[in-house]
Amino acid sequence: MKIKQNNVTSTVNDYEIVSWGPKYSVGIKLIDDQHMELVNLTNQLYQACLSKEKSVEEVFKEAMHRMVDYVRMHFSTENLLLESVGFPNYREHKKLHETLVKDILTAVKNYEDGNKLVPIHFARTLKDWIFSHIAICDQIYAQYIHEQVKNGVIDKKQLE
Repeated sequence: MKIKQNNVTSTVNDYEIVSWGPKYSVGIKLIDDQHMELVNLTNQLYQACLSKEKSVEEVFKEAMHRMVDYVRMHFSTENLLLESVGFPNYREHKKLHETLVKDILTAVKNYEDGNKLVPIHFARTLKDWIFSHIAICDQIYAQYIHEQVKNGVIDKKQLE
């Protein structure tokens, strides 16, 4: 199947449910790199749902395992950063992370219980989360951090 995207025709295997763009950048390289990988994993999961090459079950389990591991590592990194810079809404932000982890675990359980619509639904959940969390919520802490750097409260080296 051919899809027209950004004025480029590509096969369905190249289709992205989420495309990385400047609006997602928080201006902290480590976090941006990790966010780009989350976008990549989300797109891989979505492409697997559209693919007929392997069984969706096999691909979904593999993609979910990678997603769970990566999300845990990323949230740990982001939470440590926010705590170290004294982000005032740290606890609330951490709760948002915990909610996504619960959603991931619920999706896995529902799939194991026989709900075969979980993969495509979960890919869309991740897309929505990226659009709302990274593009909105993470921008709030990014603004706080950059303001603290500008005011000399946080050393830019602390962000590396």
